[in-house]
Amino acid sequence: MKKNRLFIFYLCASLLFISCNIHEKKTTQKELFQHQSATQVNSYVQNVLNQKKQTVENFVNSLSIEEQISQLFIENLVGNTQFVPVENLSDFSKSVQNDSVVVSGGFLFFSYNLGETAEQTIDFISSIHEYCKQNNKIPPFLAIDQEGGLVNRLKNLCGPLPSAQRVSENLSLEQTYELYKLQSLQMKLLGFDMNLAPVMEICTDDNKVFLNGRSFGDLNQVCNYGKTCVNAYQQNGIDTVIKHFPGNTNTDPHSGLPEIQATKQELELLIQPFVHVLKEKPAGILMSHARTKAIDSQVPSCLSSIWVTEILRQKYNYQGIIFSDDIFMGALAKNGYPPEIAVTMAIEAGIDCIMLSEKRIAKPAKILLKKATESEDFAKKINIAVSRIINYKLHTGLLQIVEVSPNEYKIQACDFSKENRIQEFEQIKKQNIDFYKKYF
Repeated sequence: MKKNRLFIFYLCASLLFISCNIHEKKTTQKELFQHQSATQVNSYVQNVLNQKKQTVENFVNSLSIEEQISQLFIENLVGNTQFVPVENLSDFSKSVQNDSVVVSGGFLFFSYNLGETAEQTIDFISSIHEYCKQNNKIPPFLAIDQEGGLVNRLKNLCGPLPSAQRVSENLSLEQTYELYKLQSLQMKLLGFDMNLAPVMEICTDDNKVFLNGRSFGDLNQVCNYGKTCVNAYQQNGIDTVIKHFPGNTNTDPHSGLPEIQATKQELELLIQPFVHVLKEKPAGILMSHARTKAIDSQVPSCLSSIWVTEILRQKYNYQGIIFSDDIFMGALAKNGYPPEIAVTMAIEAGIDCIMLSEKRIAKPAKILLKKATESEDFAKKINIAVSRIINYKLHTGLLQIVEVSPNEYKIQACDFSKENRIQEFEQIKKQNIDFYKKYF
């Protein structure tokens, strides 16, 4: 009897051991399969990314240096009814043998570029895309300053938009998201890609006269409301360009050079809202013209490699487009940095896109072309900046990568459709006006 019990015990123990081994083997096989699957997925994703990177590199290298330089500018444009190019690539260089027109990297709309109705504005923007498609031109990104309050370029089309200060004083974060969402949807239907907003500067005694309600307020308000604003726009089709990094003073940069006297510790506090919102991956950062005594007392921020490259690119690992402010502003032109000097300093500093309030880029473009032919390092910086801009246009849907044959890809423009935009625009505009009446 005792022997039988002992036998049964050993039998059960053996079965349990065998069962455990089988289960462990199955688990090991399952884990191995999962590992192999994950490795295959990661390998596929990495292969796609490498193909995209190589396609962009090939595309940028296929452009002439004149075409590359054209992508480095965001400029104003002529008219508000039909797109009319005003320059040829031959205006940049005598080596260009054709009369190919210039279409810059982006266009900045002012109030006089907008039609009297939404339909007229949509038609005008459609004419830009149609022209680029018919003439095999890289479509530009289309931007506007739509902060709210005093800076509301679209007020005649989209209705009221309160200033940042009034938003933080009257709305919760949830309501703020809804406000900017409605604004974003209208802008997208009109055909815009980018909003040069929000202002991420903290309001202080040193800048409140100049900002005049354009700031959300103190550190916490700017961080919270600025982040909500960026998310509302970018999650609804409009990319944001936060501004003006690293800050301003009460000196208007249109006429004078702002000098920020803050200590290094104070500056680190002032730029915290910018750092905070970088996690949301805004498409761009617009540099200010201010000089900072504690960081780079010699050079305006938009021309400073310390601010642009060492701090934004390297310290905070920002990978989006870095814009200069308008290089024709008095802050630069009247203080030893006229456009012909500022344009090369900006690229040297690491700026990707140079803003001009002018309607022609040939004069500064010639200077960049001359510098690029003299310096391989400078030409490389141009190439990197253009790659960043092309990647943005792929991200925002202006361009697309298409497979032309197995493992062979090309970049081409996407179609712009006008269908059903007006009716939807009017519906959202009504919602926007009703929202404003309710809270303001």
